[in-house]
Amino acid sequence: MRVLLLSSLVVVCVYLSPLYAQQPVQSEKTITLFDGKTLDGWKTVNPDDAKYWKAKDSLIVGGDGINNVPQNMYLQTVDEYDDFELRCLFRLSGDPSTGFINSGIQYRSKVMGNDIMGYQADIGDGHWGDIYDEHRRGLLLPGDLQTVWHILERDGWNSYIVRVRGSHHELYINGVKTCDYHERDAAVPTKGVIAFQLHGGGAAKIEIRDVTITPFN
Repeated sequence: MRVLLLSSLVVVCVYLSPLYAQQPVQSEKTITLFDGKTLDGWKTVNPDDAKYWKAKDSLIVGGDGINNVPQNMYLQTVDEYDDFELRCLFRLSGDPSTGFINSGIQYRSKVMGNDIMGYQADIGDGHWGDIYDEHRRGLLLPGDLQTVWHILERDGWNSYIVRVRGSHHELYINGVKTCDYHERDAAVPTKGVIAFQLHGGGAAKIEIRDVTITPFN
């Protein structure tokens, strides 16, 4: 019995180890971006979309997974950031039969009227771990899912790390690197807002929690 228990414990540890493969940046500068109770410090890019976003049960919630999302919507930070490591937990849900179920984390992004342009750490089937350039150049680098696919909870909770320093961009899902990208266009802005996307075209729901950012400068 003890041997069996020990063997099971080893298997569990090996299985979960990728989730902890990336140790957090240790810094007194680490900031909690979501207080778990309100959306203070956040606002919708389009004021008319505020009804789709709320703070509930220590979560940021976009959509309800029941009603169709008519167009892309974004909840953005009030402040802008350049070099940083962003961490959060997320859960995407929704019935694919209703349409496109997708979300993402915008960063170094610029608001243009009621829309947004910039880098996105993608979330959803067919796009997990991609770096996408919203409303600018499209897909920059597809996510490498060879390892993360085995531990990805498609309808459950997963972790995201977005790390960007200068021209170097890294994305991690559940501690496994999906993208390593170097920006070669010096004209692309290196500072902007962070935003969570709720993609239009389906009855999607995105939930986010434990959102922190550690600036590198």
